[in-house]
Amino acid sequence: MIVGCPRETKNHEYRVGLTPGGAHALALAGHAVLVERDAGRRVGFDDAAYLQAGAQVVDGPAEVYGRSDLVVKVKELQPPEYALTRPGQILYCYQHLAPDPDLLRHMLDSGLSCVAYETVADARGELPLLAPMSRIAGRLAPQMGAWALQMANGGSGVLLGGVPGVPPARVVVIGAGNVGAEAVRVAVGMGAEVTLVDRGLEKIERLDALYRGRVKTLVAEPLALAGAVADADLVVGAVLIPGKLSPKLVSRDLLRRMRPGSVIVDVGIDQGGISEASRPTSHSDPLFVDEGIVHYCVPNMPSAVARTATLALTQATLPHALALAGRGLAGALARDPGLAMGLQVHAGEVTHAGLAEDAGMPFRPPRF
Repeated sequence: MIVGCPRETKNHEYRVGLTPGGAHALALAGHAVLVERDAGRRVGFDDAAYLQAGAQVVDGPAEVYGRSDLVVKVKELQPPEYALTRPGQILYCYQHLAPDPDLLRHMLDSGLSCVAYETVADARGELPLLAPMSRIAGRLAPQMGAWALQMANGGSGVLLGGVPGVPPARVVVIGAGNVGAEAVRVAVGMGAEVTLVDRGLEKIERLDALYRGRVKTLVAEPLALAGAVADADLVVGAVLIPGKLSPKLVSRDLLRRMRPGSVIVDVGIDQGGISEASRPTSHSDPLFVDEGIVHYCVPNMPSAVARTATLALTQATLPHALALAGRGLAGALARDPGLAMGLQVHAGEVTHAGLAEDAGMPFRPPRF
């Protein structure tokens, strides 16, 4: 199979879908590997490293998409890439189709087979291709929140850790999965007063035992959640429903109850976010103020630390890339039910139940 890796074009997206090591593994397995020139340069992988690994370096995205059977990248297709894809091609990357009807329509009309990192599962039902980026985004969230709280950014001027005689910031983390657990870890380390909110008592109990009273915990019933958010200096949205839109847990009315200049870091913005005011921003222009609250809603947060993120991501994604290239789409999915959970679109049909529900489209199991 011919495997292609284009250079990412999303705003300040520096990650790359294949490292030279990954390209070498695919080449050793007998596959031709095409890498767009400078695809990995910003994270320390120059073209010479890919050539030495056995890949072919090509000059532009048109050749990568035009020749490849399997395209391995990081982020969803950007509009200039739409015309480069072709029917029957396998696109293996983060997709986040639910909040982007134009992208979903292209996927359906183009006849692509789209395997989404964010819904590939393992034997325990966990999301191993999403987890490393969730951990990175979770660790970044309090840092970005602390920066957004600065007066120059429209924030309320509260220091996350406080100083002697002045209390620390009140940080509320909504969701106790990978993002939430890492956000709690960093916020506690920065000296904040941290409250964790989740609907799952088992996750709350685990983190409560870990922090031994250092973190307050709440079960996510509406009144308790609203009270915690209204009093917060920083809210970290860390809720994920695989393949579906995020629930809108922070209404505009609740935003108006918060102190002006407080901050929401809406980590799940690529699935719509938890605030009614949230909309995607970018690393170039990451903040906006709505209802007096500073929102940080960058959908590719891990690209801020792109080398670490690339290494963490590709360790997880490479085995499935090898399976898809080696067995083909039907063979790889038949062998691995967890990988089959990642197939969101195939042959012009929506093949993921959660996506179909959110998009208001019929769900069709894949037919090969």
